[in-house]
Amino acid sequence: MLQSIAAILLTTVSTGLFGYKLNAQETGRQTQLKNIIQTNFQFADSQYRYMMTLTPKDKMPQSYEAKDNKFIARDIQWWCSGFYPGSLWYIYEQTGNPVIKQEAERSLSVIEPNQTFTGNHDLGFMMYCSFGNAYRLTKEEKYKQIIFRSSASLATRYRPSIKAIQSWNKNAYFNCPVIIDNMMNLEMLSWATDNGADAKYKDIAITHANTTMANQFMKDYSSYHIVDYNLETGKVARKATWQGAANNSPWARGQGWGLYGYTMMYRFTKNKKYLKLAQNIAKFIINHPNLPADKIPYWDFEAPLMPLAKRDASAGALIASALLELATFTTGKDKALFVDNAEQMIISLASDKYKAKYGTNGGFLLQHSVGALSLNSEIDVPLIYADYYFLEALKRYKDWYL
Repeated sequence: MLQSIAAILLTTVSTGLFGYKLNAQETGRQTQLKNIIQTNFQFADSQYRYMMTLTPKDKMPQSYEAKDNKFIARDIQWWCSGFYPGSLWYIYEQTGNPVIKQEAERSLSVIEPNQTFTGNHDLGFMMYCSFGNAYRLTKEEKYKQIIFRSSASLATRYRPSIKAIQSWNKNAYFNCPVIIDNMMNLEMLSWATDNGADAKYKDIAITHANTTMANQFMKDYSSYHIVDYNLETGKVARKATWQGAANNSPWARGQGWGLYGYTMMYRFTKNKKYLKLAQNIAKFIINHPNLPADKIPYWDFEAPLMPLAKRDASAGALIASALLELATFTTGKDKALFVDNAEQMIISLASDKYKAKYGTNGGFLLQHSVGALSLNSEIDVPLIYADYYFLEALKRYKDWYL
């Protein structure tokens, strides 16, 4: 009997809880990550309480410029306005600090008017990362209704002729642009339908995902940043970039948007073509010869001036979070590959190379992100969404792998 129990315990240790073989180094890594998660949520609690003292009452934190000691906050219609309250809810979930909760609730009240915003596609970032997390933790009906109204606003940007949600309005450069980032907004639409809102929202999400799959990806499973459509004919006019190194180069965060987006769409639909695409995007990223040893990408996988090119911690955090979810839908060696790379990304981001010291960095957790290098904007600075996806990755690892 004792021999049988020992055999069972040995099998559990060697195969792990998730069906892939663990060795001593990997189980040691899990212990390391457990400590990283606990330490970093406590750090986030302290650091964001510092950030609260710098945040204007009517704006949301965005970044910090160390050379000028300048804390940067944006108006609520900036696409990142939901990441600060969303990060606060992640921190509160882990620490239970009522001060953090109070600030999360206050910041929600500031961005609440965005529920009727129709100026671009970013309602999912603004309103689901924020109110979605608030509803998940509190189950307050008012938050759910705000998500429903935000979904209705986002749905106004659906264009039947192109079978997609138009990202930005027509401008001097593009007629009807759809960007890969737009995949992220489909989570709010899908969730809304699944939780009692109009069925058309999820239908729009699925149609948009299918159109993006058909037109936005290259043969190697990397994605274009922008597909510009002819709104009258519905045909693709051109494929381009706004934030990448070249029109057909793999802009790092863009690859993360696609990976996260199709993993998420598989969660909502169980359509295996979404899962397969997500797995192929993941392998493109992981196997790319220009992915650095610490797994934190350069701002573009074909950025000039490597290895001196700037890293993008926001892309690393986003990709790590996406890989952790993708692994829950994957088996065997691929599952182990995805988890292993996500673990390495988290460990790197939690190191002194990327993580700030308390009371520095404007209160942001991570350093060394890139917003849009090609536009000379937000280069090698902290960014609020880098923190958000880092915290999400920590939570996901704790929930799913410990």
